[in-house]
Amino acid sequence: MKFSKNVLMPLVTAASLLVAAPAALAETFKMAVGDAAGGTQWELGTTFAKLFQQKTGGKHKVDLFPNGQLGSEEDTINNAAMGTLDFSILAVNNITPFSPTVGLLTMPYLIQSADEAKKLTQGEIGKELTDNTVRDAGVRIVGWAYSGFRVLTNSKRPVKTLEDLKGLVIRVPKNEIMISSYQAWGINPTPMSWSETFTGLQQRVVDGQDNPYITVSAMKFYEVQKYITNIRYIFSLEPLVVSEQVFKSQKPEVQKAILEAGQEATEHSFKYLLETEDKIKKDLAARGMQITDPANGEKEWIAKATTAVWPKFYKSIGGKEKLDRAQKVLGR
Repeated sequence: MKFSKNVLMPLVTAASLLVAAPAALAETFKMAVGDAAGGTQWELGTTFAKLFQQKTGGKHKVDLFPNGQLGSEEDTINNAAMGTLDFSILAVNNITPFSPTVGLLTMPYLIQSADEAKKLTQGEIGKELTDNTVRDAGVRIVGWAYSGFRVLTNSKRPVKTLEDLKGLVIRVPKNEIMISSYQAWGINPTPMSWSETFTGLQQRVVDGQDNPYITVSAMKFYEVQKYITNIRYIFSLEPLVVSEQVFKSQKPEVQKAILEAGQEATEHSFKYLLETEDKIKKDLAARGMQITDPANGEKEWIAKATTAVWPKFYKSIGGKEKLDRAQKVLGR
């Protein structure tokens, strides 16, 4: 049987569409990553992306955009809330302005170990905070990166005491709890967006900053900082959030895949921290960074921060009973 050219073309076009259909069904999500590739945020994001693609049979994939390519961490919360961004990984302190009760996790010296961080985020308190972010910020926490304690770095001198801290210009995120912590220690820190931090350190606009060892390494702060002080005032948590609009628009099986991939990536992140932090600490020392511990077990730092900061933020985190409950969960 012979076909005319006019009959053949529609048949060819239809066949092409059938062949292309599986690819057309695949959906690609965008994920903003605040840090550079190589840190715990990147590790969480890439692990999630791999698991999510597997769980959806390759029908869904995630493209990561590190180092603030899609805007500041604060911007990504706004964009996700509006449904114009699918996923974001960011420091928990940058969610706090949008969902204040999450500030519980940044109360100075509440979390004193990686195990305690896991216990709070993976238990009932973590579930409650996730529900609150959906209500307040329009985003849903589906995973956590465990990044370790935020250590203090600076380019001028070793810091062991609060007296050593005086006179240094320290960058902090635009987070009231963290700002208040430094004020309790006797200095006024400089709030600065994350995207401006490396340049600020490089140009000596600020002398120092605080972030976990893994972030110090990933961001190559060793190029512009010399000294590290092992303060432990905040355990850095980096939640993976999905736009609630995007989440709700997915089929139940895709929602399930998002939640499962997030949980499995969270477990991976915890193991990753335990396996890599000591290695990174040694590498930073090899690169010339001098690491010191605060004098007297950090007692003065702890006393001033907890006395001045905790009462100031009882209301914003949902009441003093919220902090009391967290301490009870942690066995205190």
